[in-house]
Amino acid sequence: MSKPKLFSTHVLFEEPRRKLAEHFEVEYWTGEERPARAEVLKRVSGKDALICLLTEKIDGELLDAAGPNLRIVANVAVGFDNIDVPACTERKVAVTNTPGVLDETTADFAWTLLMAVARRLIEGDRMARSGAWTKWNLDQLCGTDVWGKTLGIIGLGRIGRAVARRAAGFRMRIIYNSTTRAAAEIEKELNAEYMSRDAVLEQSDFISLHVPLNAATRGLVGPAELAKMKRTAFLINTTRGPVVQEAALIDALERGQIAGAALDVFEREPFIPDGLRRDNVVLAPHLGSASVETRTRMALIAVENAIALFAGNRPPTILNPEALR
Repeated sequence: MSKPKLFSTHVLFEEPRRKLAEHFEVEYWTGEERPARAEVLKRVSGKDALICLLTEKIDGELLDAAGPNLRIVANVAVGFDNIDVPACTERKVAVTNTPGVLDETTADFAWTLLMAVARRLIEGDRMARSGAWTKWNLDQLCGTDVWGKTLGIIGLGRIGRAVARRAAGFRMRIIYNSTTRAAAEIEKELNAEYMSRDAVLEQSDFISLHVPLNAATRGLVGPAELAKMKRTAFLINTTRGPVVQEAALIDALERGQIAGAALDVFEREPFIPDGLRRDNVVLAPHLGSASVETRTRMALIAVENAIALFAGNRPPTILNPEALR
């Protein structure tokens, strides 16, 4: 009996590749750059399964190019704003993501960014590497303390809670706003206080964003929100780029309306506007979940979802179970 055919838009890691080979006839994209749209449309034709990244747009055009055999789209990411889930459901194509596995790793990186921007690490690294550091001085590259400050979290889901747990070691006051208020026991565990979004913006020294990208959160942080922040406050974004209106952020930075920002995601990735290339902005190329261990586990979840479907089982992290009916 022939194996189902699967196209993966990335070569993945050794363990998930080994598992895939046991169950599928696999075709990988092996180019150094992400595959062009036309290439994805060509490669997905006639396939039974697709493993993709956030960089691939899964819409009606792609589903039509794949043809009627396609049964699952397994996204190697927690977010799935790159996928037209209703279009998949209409065609009885299961959609899966990789929740939970990257929470701690992403929280670690949010703190990496927070500490780097607060203590001017990137500026210091550049000075040390360039040879421009010729002496120590009392006021040289003085940043701001993190210990004892107020951390504002917008979106207290799994990653937001993981970020809050780390704040305890810095004796920070934790305030938050979220679409759904956390249970009392979670607030007590995290020592977190629920407030209106405006209050979080107004009172925080550091604001960390942890919301999904959807119609309600696109452009969530714009001119009005930035104007409410302290002039000494920093914005940290490890969620999705379009949650922040970059033009408004650039304007706020240029006018000294906020002290700085640390960004792992951007409105039009991988494009980064020149206005963000400032000393008081830390820039990272979407590294939130980028550890070998976590990215391997993410790929394994995608693989396990595909294996489950073709074994006649419900994929563990399916987003549209109605597609199986």
